[in-house]
Amino acid sequence: MVRFLKKGKVVILLKGRHAGRKAVIVESYDNGNAKRSYGHCLVVGIDRYPLKLTSTMSKREIYKRSSMKPFIKTVNNSHILPTRYAFEGELPKALDSTAPRDPVRRKKLNRQVKQVFQQQHAQGKQKWFFSKLRF
Repeated sequence: MVRFLKKGKVVILLKGRHAGRKAVIVESYDNGNAKRSYGHCLVVGIDRYPLKLTSTMSKREIYKRSSMKPFIKTVNNSHILPTRYAFEGELPKALDSTAPRDPVRRKKLNRQVKQVFQQQHAQGKQKWFFSKLRF
């Protein structure tokens, strides 16, 4: 079978509290592992998208409205919808399958992921990834 859920692929989550949110695959386990016997992926995504900006806003207001909230989650392959897009930014190397279980480590990684996402957003790259799905 062809592996199409590769690292860096942008997906849309279909189930759970992050349903309808865009995410990026960090690791893919097509055949499962000892903990989860089904195919699953470790993803990072955007829980709260940045808001629209105008030229009349102050620097403080621009900073607040361009902030976003990321998440790290392990998701079943049947609960994601792959897109044709790939994320071009460099995600932290410390992201692995144990990241979502350790709360201290997850919080630190969330901050690092947030910085990567905000840099990409500030540079104006991949605008489609940082816009909310309208459906």
